[in-house]
Amino acid sequence: MPLVDPASDTLAEPAPAPSGPAPAPTPDVLRIVPRRRIGRRVAAAVVLVLLALAVLSVVRNDAFQWDVVADYFLTTAVLRGLGLTLWLTAVVMALGFVLGTLLATLRLSANPVLRAVGWGYVWLFRSTPILVQLLFWFNIGALYPTILGVRTVSLLSPVAVAVIGLTLHEAAYATEVVRGGILSVDKGQLEAAQSLGLGPWRRLRRIVLPQAMRAIVPPAANMLIGTLKGTSIVSVIAVQDLLYSVQLVYHRTYQVIPLLLVATLWYIVVTSLLGVGQHYLERRYARGTAGAR
Repeated sequence: MPLVDPASDTLAEPAPAPSGPAPAPTPDVLRIVPRRRIGRRVAAAVVLVLLALAVLSVVRNDAFQWDVVADYFLTTAVLRGLGLTLWLTAVVMALGFVLGTLLATLRLSANPVLRAVGWGYVWLFRSTPILVQLLFWFNIGALYPTILGVRTVSLLSPVAVAVIGLTLHEAAYATEVVRGGILSVDKGQLEAAQSLGLGPWRRLRRIVLPQAMRAIVPPAANMLIGTLKGTSIVSVIAVQDLLYSVQLVYHRTYQVIPLLLVATLWYIVVTSLLGVGQHYLERRYARGTAGAR
């Protein structure tokens, strides 16, 4: 309908209707409301309540004797046993992965005899319990009274037996970890290294292993934590590790529970620190990949 212009008393044409799509509504018009998950919140609240009750039951239970735990936590005997546990873990892991890397190369060799030797080693040491292996090496003097003219009892102390037994056992698992990491490297990398004229050892050291570390680090870190806890088994052959040290104390004081808590808390502290180190090490080797965080 024509409109009258009040300034000129003439008819004015109506303004043309806007063309194109309608303007989008402002954010105040549409709000995204998250779905209310009542069941999830209730479940979380129940879990928190149960966890709080469990913590309170442990803290308020006088049978745990937390004062005794505090008294023995930093004693010389316990710290000495902790030091031996850490030393044993480091030595076993280092030697185990050196031997495991060698065995992994044997398993990947084109020579069927070398492959069979590598496979046989892994099969044997993964098929027998670690406790049986330790007891076998501890009693090796019954089979070989002397080695190179030296009495076996004098040559192999309990600590040496622990190192040998744990290392041979660890190497069997390290072999599969290293082999899996090497197989994860793209074959094109090996072909490129061969085209550059690199020898087998340089290809392994400079090309394969640096890339394989991305797949090796997570299981290797788990092995490290498992080895730390697994060293407690050497207490059966009288190696004074952390567990054996607290056992010596509670055999004298009869305070079994608080002394076991001392060992437990130290294992928790060390494994937690190793877990933090594992996180940063994995992030380092995952740089440039989708898994980097």
